[in-house]
Amino acid sequence: MKFLTADNVKLGFIGLGNMGSRIAQRLLDHGYALVAYDRDTAKAEAVAAKRGFAARDIPELARTADVILSCLSNDEAVQSVYTGPAGVLAKARPGTIVLEMSTISPESSRELHRLGAESGIEVLDVAISGSTPAAEQGILTLLAGGDQDLFRAAEPIFKAIAREYFLLGGPGCGTAMKLVVNTLLGVGMQAIAEAVVLGETVGLNRDRLLEVLSKTAVIAPAHVGKLARVAINDYTPQFPLRLMNKDFELILKAAAAAHIPMPVTEAALQVNSQELAHHDGDDFSAVLRRMEEVAGIADLHSASIAH
Repeated sequence: MKFLTADNVKLGFIGLGNMGSRIAQRLLDHGYALVAYDRDTAKAEAVAAKRGFAARDIPELARTADVILSCLSNDEAVQSVYTGPAGVLAKARPGTIVLEMSTISPESSRELHRLGAESGIEVLDVAISGSTPAAEQGILTLLAGGDQDLFRAAEPIFKAIAREYFLLGGPGCGTAMKLVVNTLLGVGMQAIAEAVVLGETVGLNRDRLLEVLSKTAVIAPAHVGKLARVAINDYTPQFPLRLMNKDFELILKAAAAAHIPMPVTEAALQVNSQELAHHDGDDFSAVLRRMEEVAGIADLHSASIAH
């Protein structure tokens, strides 16, 4: 199979949210011809203004693209885009390649692979690990499941958007690995929140605590930047609470199907859900604020920052 380079394929990109828009821009910057679609036409037109083309609908995109990438919010969104008489699988040409990048259940990924094969369309599930700044810088980590030859052919695309990319196994293995990764991401943030509140309540200065904690070996790279933002109570979304909440639910659904207890993850979901109910647009690191509010110390920080 030939490499999917900028001089021999036209890309289609569906879903131009926080991550998708940045990935699409990276692909444009690397010379790929790109046709974009989003339910919000303004987002597709913004990409079109940067050397891309805005499709009127999914059928138009599916008919014109050689390789289709999608970055969507959940299983239902992926199903609505790919299945049905106006979906990608019905309208794309046989031989089209799909790189599906949404965080969805492994079962949904495997079903998409199966349906694609029936239509002569090859599918890789290519889950994304990384934040929006990592997407802008092209240093994401990609977690793929599917055919090895297709994975190798897609390397030029991966190199444009990621620092590392891995094939984990057959269909659904990329999204399965993403659930493993996000278990640690979400539970780790909850553990940090509890540890920070403990430090504050036993007399440590919050700013100094956060600064020193970020330099210790126990803080994962994905959480280091969160501590600097938490220090100034900046919870603007890089990875929104609602998406972490959705991922927790996917994780626990997979665990329940395998009869695996995950009590720590269940507890982290509970706190995440509580914060989501109050601040649904904030970053998932806002669970630290939730723990401070429970401890009765959050108002003190807001007052000191205001002054």
